[in-house]
Amino acid sequence: MPLFVVTFKHPNEAGWQQHLVLHLNYLQEIEKEGRLRASGPFTDTPGKTAMLILSAADREDLMALIARDPFEIHGLIEDMTVNEWDPIFGVFNDESTMPGRFSPKRD
Repeated sequence: MPLFVVTFKHPNEAGWQQHLVLHLNYLQEIEKEGRLRASGPFTDTPGKTAMLILSAADREDLMALIARDPFEIHGLIEDMTVNEWDPIFGVFNDESTMPGRFSPKRD
């Protein structure tokens, strides 16, 4: 399944705090489904900005997955970017268009 990199901002601090537990539960749920591959906040940006690496069949499937996020349900996501990603190098290589070709050598 393709991987997508999603970034977004949470400018509403009060809303973020109010729905954080539900959002974290959602992230744990989609991680168990194998859809969330990595997630976390940026530490060097003003405000709350996050990045997620998500697995989805296509962009429509991805948008349906994001629509389940309590932050999205409550209108707390702004400036969202979505990019399909081909991780040719690194730990996600097995999910790239060239699996095994550029895998890191392990001792």
